[in-house]
Amino acid sequence: MRVLGHGDDKYPTGRLLESSAERSWAGLLAERRSHPAGELPTFTPPYTEVAVLICGPSIVTRQAEGIYQRTTATRGTIWLCPAGLKEDFIHISRGIAEVLHLYLPTNPFSVLATAAESSAVAGAQLRYFGGFRDPLIEQIAHTVLMEMHSETSSGKMLVESLAISLSAALFHGYSNASLRSSAFAVSRKGLDRHRLQRVLDFVEAHIEDDFSVARLAATAHLSQFHFSRAFKVATGKSPHQYVTERRLSYAKALVAQTDRALADIALACRFSSQGDFSRAFRRATGLTPSQYRANPGSVGSQRQAFSGARTTYFLQQQVARHT
Repeated sequence: MRVLGHGDDKYPTGRLLESSAERSWAGLLAERRSHPAGELPTFTPPYTEVAVLICGPSIVTRQAEGIYQRTTATRGTIWLCPAGLKEDFIHISRGIAEVLHLYLPTNPFSVLATAAESSAVAGAQLRYFGGFRDPLIEQIAHTVLMEMHSETSSGKMLVESLAISLSAALFHGYSNASLRSSAFAVSRKGLDRHRLQRVLDFVEAHIEDDFSVARLAATAHLSQFHFSRAFKVATGKSPHQYVTERRLSYAKALVAQTDRALADIALACRFSSQGDFSRAFRRATGLTPSQYRANPGSVGSQRQAFSGARTTYFLQQQVARHT
């Protein structure tokens, strides 16, 4: 699901510093904005919003449906605004240098539901809450900022996973409902070997394609949230981490064993540019792709490192311990 946000419609006096709009992220839009002192008009947001203060202390006063909040805000202060809730006003006493605005879907909790919990999730509502700190939400915001500054090969999957984690954090900490503990049985146990094998085979077959966590979850016949948790239990890695490692191994093999152009390899491994690819490659190997290709010793080692069968076998042994 593509989230568009509401940006200038809600914040007409502020200035957009950076946006993820061109990244085609699924499930989340991020905007870094500055806000001058003053009052913002009445607005009813179409999307769920999480705002995290990055820089510039201030006093922020806001009101929605009779709920009045006044916050002495410092770095890390968070505000939540549910979709469809009319905000009467927002008053900023002192200009704010940077705020990260994260926009989630109108119903941010839909990604958490399996068929058994769909009714419980459908009835959940995010609270109008602000002026608090939450280390998990702050970490998610920081990671989104890093991905905005420097896009990685599996950045789209990373942000999709972060959106799911953010929705889960909001559901459990700041909504009027919670999932039954039994709902997480499959997540705690991990994927069974057959589901895991289908997912790993899909990754290997589509390593050059732009797939998503949602597509992997559908392959396992689970909700995105439950799939992400179960996959990590089974493999020790998040879907994003696993795919990133597989793509890097694939890139190493292509560099070492083929004459394929480096720019083409960068695009095939889903990097946004050859520069991003070179930086990631050097962090992982200590060499640039050109240096790696010229190093005869790299070729033999990568023939084994790239073996999808060996990786699959290793992960199957891991999941066997959970079944």
